[in-house]
Amino acid sequence: MSRIFEALQRADRERKGAPIPEDVRSAEPAVISGMQAPPLANERVVLEDILRHSWNLSVESLPTLADRGASVEQFRSLRSRLHQARYESPVKTILVSSGRPSEGKSLVAANLAMSLARNSVKNILLIDGDLRRPSLHALLGAPSSPGLSEYLSGTAQLMDILQRDRSSKVEDAAGKGGVSNLTFIPAGKCGDNSSELVANRRIEELIAIAAPHFDWILIDSPPVLAVTDAVELAHAADAVLLIARGGTTTYDVAQRTQEAFNKSRILGFVLNDLKKAPRGGYNYYDYYAGPEAANRAR
Repeated sequence: MSRIFEALQRADRERKGAPIPEDVRSAEPAVISGMQAPPLANERVVLEDILRHSWNLSVESLPTLADRGASVEQFRSLRSRLHQARYESPVKTILVSSGRPSEGKSLVAANLAMSLARNSVKNILLIDGDLRRPSLHALLGAPSSPGLSEYLSGTAQLMDILQRDRSSKVEDAAGKGGVSNLTFIPAGKCGDNSSELVANRRIEELIAIAAPHFDWILIDSPPVLAVTDAVELAHAADAVLLIARGGTTTYDVAQRTQEAFNKSRILGFVLNDLKKAPRGGYNYYDYYAGPEAANRAR
């Protein structure tokens, strides 16, 4: 985890005018074992029967829909890192989180899912687990309910909340890309009881039922330093991918974010919205820099 911490420390020193050491060393992300799956409920997933809706996908919200560009390349690199992590230890379900709001976790989750789907014939599942401020449905242009909250409350079955794009192709000025293998679970109708819903651990049941049918499962979650929901959701994940924002996330926030998931396997940090690459050969993903991203990042 030292790469991201050193980058954040560097930013802190630059803001304070302190000298920056040149001999920065790299290190691998920490690895902590995941959780066991709960017993299966009497439900099953039939991919061919998943409801299809007309999503409004656009390169403006999902730059990985383009055929080429900096965003596409950066997510290809991130995708390769996930496959490398899988070789080290089995991983399928990844929770995407951050310390504070507006660090870009939802954009990273959506674009990573799109990148995985567009470059594989295997099935990808994206879940909006942010029951307080859901945004993935808006990024995809997809219906917002029924969704995870209905499943967790017991008012909907798993097949009721799964959805796919009605069209197998996305066409726009930037290019074409197939997303027929991407399945989405929106957050659903959210209320004031999100903490109770995620604490009932039905999310683990959902993952156990869905896992045999998907190659990757990504769960977007609320910021962990704001609410406890993300820690509860992490029980259902094999690993956690953390998001920090260049020029905004401080070293202290990044450190406390990592410590909040001290019982989970942490794959590492994605340094998002980076305006200028830090010196010293850090690993980072400058996937969507610019004022437009700053206005939309969550």
